[in-house]
Amino acid sequence: MALLSMDDGGGLEPFYASLLAGLEEELDRFGGTVFLQIVPDLEAEILAYRRWVAEGLVDVVVVSDLVEGDPRPAVCAELGLPAVHIGGEAGSGAWVVDYDNAAAMRSAVEYLTRLGHQHIGWVSGPDRYRHTQARAGAFTETVTAAGGEGVRREGDYGAASGSGLTVELLALDPRPTALVYDNDLMAVAGLAAAQEQGLAVPQDLSILAWDDSANSRICHPPLSVVSRDVHELGVITAGVLLRAVRGEEPVVQTSPGAQVVARASTGPPLTSVR
Repeated sequence: MALLSMDDGGGLEPFYASLLAGLEEELDRFGGTVFLQIVPDLEAEILAYRRWVAEGLVDVVVVSDLVEGDPRPAVCAELGLPAVHIGGEAGSGAWVVDYDNAAAMRSAVEYLTRLGHQHIGWVSGPDRYRHTQARAGAFTETVTAAGGEGVRREGDYGAASGSGLTVELLALDPRPTALVYDNDLMAVAGLAAAQEQGLAVPQDLSILAWDDSANSRICHPPLSVVSRDVHELGVITAGVLLRAVRGEEPVVQTSPGAQVVARASTGPPLTSVR
């Protein structure tokens, strides 16, 4: 049996739904089962690990949304519980499924700067996550290298933060001509907030979302995205889980890279951004 656990105070967002589908599809071929529990914080997750080990419920866990000084790897080692780290450090000696968040962000910003955008806003996920920190460094470096200006607001992946932070960014002078969002829920809410202010997308504002979900494709206009194959990420993670259960030596498995898929929500900026 394999387990996927995540620090999430709400429901299952589209990223995790796709990841879970890939995990289940691959593990089912080998008689494996995914046990999913959504927990409110790291303390609750660690308590769950201890209970699962005491009751013999799982053979291996997936650790995602790693933070600086994350206690979960040490707890898993203490419990003798194999753990596969999504986005973990390649040199850590742990089972790792690697994803290059910095490269993905560079691709996003370079796409927008090639369109001519110089004032770019970013609605990020929580700064405590390592993947957010990796994106932050790449965002600043890439905007600066293109001679532009970048501004960031920290969200929580929820629609309310996407809407509220979009309004905040659009009140700046000069306002951004393009906005990047760390997930589709914030991006769709940001699109609605911009349209409520009378802005046309992409004529007045370009919007680029993270991950190519149904949410991104069915809104109007359809959102350009930083696309990664999350289902395939789940399949790859399942393969690493199976190797961990068999007691093989830890490996670092690289997941597919990301690419920008251009749709109707992005275009060149107007001359005036005020």
